[in-house]
Amino acid sequence: MELTRRDALAALAASGVAVGTGAVVGTDSDGGLRNPFAETPSPEDRMATLLAVAGVVYPSAVTGVEEFVRTYALGRTKDRADYREGMVEALSTLDEYARTWHGADFRGLDAETRESVLDQMGADTADPDPEGSDPARVRYYLVNELLYALYTSPTGGRLVGIENPQGHPGGTGSYRRGPNADGGGE
Repeated sequence: MELTRRDALAALAASGVAVGTGAVVGTDSDGGLRNPFAETPSPEDRMATLLAVAGVVYPSAVTGVEEFVRTYALGRTKDRADYREGMVEALSTLDEYARTWHGADFRGLDAETRESVLDQMGADTADPDPEGSDPARVRYYLVNELLYALYTSPTGGRLVGIENPQGHPGGTGSYRRGPNADGGGE
């Protein structure tokens, strides 16, 4: 299943972010998608680490992850400097943890090692808390945020059998078909 910018915008709308496609889906001077971490040290490294986390927590059946994550992260951090700072700190913490145990930033590890880093860190079981311990902040700003984005998007919702994620209109047709319908309209 392919994630799109439209999915990212739908997920942003579901999270309560006012979405204006021109503001959120903007491009940089090279014509690429803007980086939400552009005003932080090592912006492309930050984005690469966030994409590496998505590579671990997103199902392998999902494609279009980079465009989706960039668009979503840009929308979530736009005009929210404190939130962006929290994400940057969580990304830095994750990279530092990976360097300590594996000698490379999180984004430089292979997929299996990335998954083990999140497990060893405890990010999979930590209670998400923006003010909490390192694993709690990684869980809050990175893991939960990426999963929320995926499963509140129409494509991500379909992936797990949720035809109309919360915040998305479905129309009365979706209610008349019933739970055992094949998803093909009326």
